Amino acid sequence: MRLPARRSARREPATQLAYPESPMPTPALADITASQAVLQLGPLVALGLLYGRRARTLANTPRAVPRWRVACFYAGIVVIAAALSSLGVKSEELLYAHMIEHLLLGDIAALLLVLGLTGPLIAPVLRIGFFNGLRVLTHPLIAFPLWAIDIYVWHLPFLYEAALNHSALHALQHAMFLGLGVNMWMCLFGPLPMPSWFGNLAKLLYIVAVRLTGTILGNVFLWSGTVIYPFYRTGDARFHIAPLADQSLAGAIMMIEESFLTLGLFCWLFLKAARESEERQDLLDLASATGLELSDERAARAVAAGRGAELRRRLEAGAAAERR
Repeated sequence: MRLPARRSARREPATQLAYPESPMPTPALADITASQAVLQLGPLVALGLLYGRRARTLANTPRAVPRWRVACFYAGIVVIAAALSSLGVKSEELLYAHMIEHLLLGDIAALLLVLGLTGPLIAPVLRIGFFNGLRVLTHPLIAFPLWAIDIYVWHLPFLYEAALNHSALHALQHAMFLGLGVNMWMCLFGPLPMPSWFGNLAKLLYIVAVRLTGTILGNVFLWSGTVIYPFYRTGDARFHIAPLADQSLAGAIMMIEESFLTLGLFCWLFLKAARESEERQDLLDLASATGLELSDERAARAVAAGRGAELRRRLEAGAAAERR
């Protein structure tokens, strides 16, 4: 990221509240109005209704959506609505508040939405040619660069401030943070099949790469000795916070969120690896006890794809057939 040139070699004290006198700027076009709230929150309502309709269709079938996934999906919608509406004026006038909004959209809400998805649930969408073609974007070697480029490009000063002043561009920014955030999480938690090489070790490296990318950006805000976005000077003055303090706080919030999320992901991956190892061994023991042939590779693929229970039923059915 290219930062604005420093005006002096001396860092601005965090407690300094004196700013150059300038006329009050006109309100940013990105300020949320009633019509914009409908425009941004309306699709969420439609998405929730479509999800609920499909989940009800699958209810009472072997492909029913687990309740915890339904809860995650609707929690994601609530987080999006809260991020777009509950932070109010502060999200437009203070960088740290706007950072919270973006983290809620691009990280937390996106993760919750992905956790709410299953293969049968999104099957009708994938039958549409356009959306089926988008599956290529969920490949780990494509999803990660897209997500990284997205967050860095949108934080370039000229583009970031343009989004603050133009509501259409601001809406596009939010949509891309959310959409590419969902795409990034699909590699770890989504129902779409991943490449065979994308096992637990590759997932660990993927998590490290994602979190390191966000941490670098957070450090830019935390340690930069110059104000990156002059747009917030007026809001900083209104809320009695120094611009560099606001900027540093935004970076600190980003890094704290990254740290907790990374810890949670590491715990999830450790538990997942332990569970898969145990399930794979149980399948191999069952095959051995019933005299059926099962390779370690096949058992590992079934468990990694979440089809361990299905393979177990096949083994049990095969054993029953042989006894007859």
